[in-house]
Amino acid sequence: MKHLFKWVLKRVPRPLLIRLSYWVRPILASSLKGDRYTDPIDGKSFRTFLPYGYESPRENVLSPSTLSLERHRLLWLYLKRETDFFQKPHSVLHFAPEQAFYKRFRSAKNLNYTTTDLNSPLADVKADICNLPFDSNAFDIILCNHVLEHIPEDHQALQELYRVMKPGGWGIFQVPQDLNREKTFEDPSITDKEERRKVFGQYDHVRIYGRDYFDILKAAGFRVHPIDYTKDMDPSDTDRFRLAQGEIIPLVEKPLEG
Repeated sequence: MKHLFKWVLKRVPRPLLIRLSYWVRPILASSLKGDRYTDPIDGKSFRTFLPYGYESPRENVLSPSTLSLERHRLLWLYLKRETDFFQKPHSVLHFAPEQAFYKRFRSAKNLNYTTTDLNSPLADVKADICNLPFDSNAFDIILCNHVLEHIPEDHQALQELYRVMKPGGWGIFQVPQDLNREKTFEDPSITDKEERRKVFGQYDHVRIYGRDYFDILKAAGFRVHPIDYTKDMDPSDTDRFRLAQGEIIPLVEKPLEG
């Protein structure tokens, strides 16, 4: 099954994968039941998770039930344990909504929840992140995770994110980040999909963010709080939830005006 799953990931377009996954998830979840690993998003446990990755698949990282990855489970734990995301009224803008979150956020009665993307079938509003059709200062919270590495004009995208976030609002903008790399690397001349796979790790990525990603966020006007949420977590929980030790949550805030 794992070999078949890897084959599908490499050959089926992502929008179609999203649609197909609704049929496949129950089969995967039933066949891999166990008690070794737990998905904190739905509380279900399995003997193993699935592999995931386009260029170099990571073993035991994709939850069979929610299809969450390490970053999704980390974000869920942070939102549940450390924020009022699920408690207080919030207007939320969610870019490229992940399946693991979509229905749960949509059904949360405290959230005024809007999704957006150019291609996702889960998007309420089809929009270019560099030219958003929303009013300025419109959203309390913005989630934009693993999106910016796909955007050639990421500085323009960040300006738009800053514009539509309310003063005093906050967001989480996760990206694939190489913390061993001081500077972000990009080369606009690389347009071939195969070459992008080799250089950036995925055919539709246009850069590799380094440690200066936090400075890039600050340059857009945000206050930035890099959070190493696994740092003080019990190692047994990190393993049980299949989290990536040391992965940083980039929490941003838009300063209050005046």
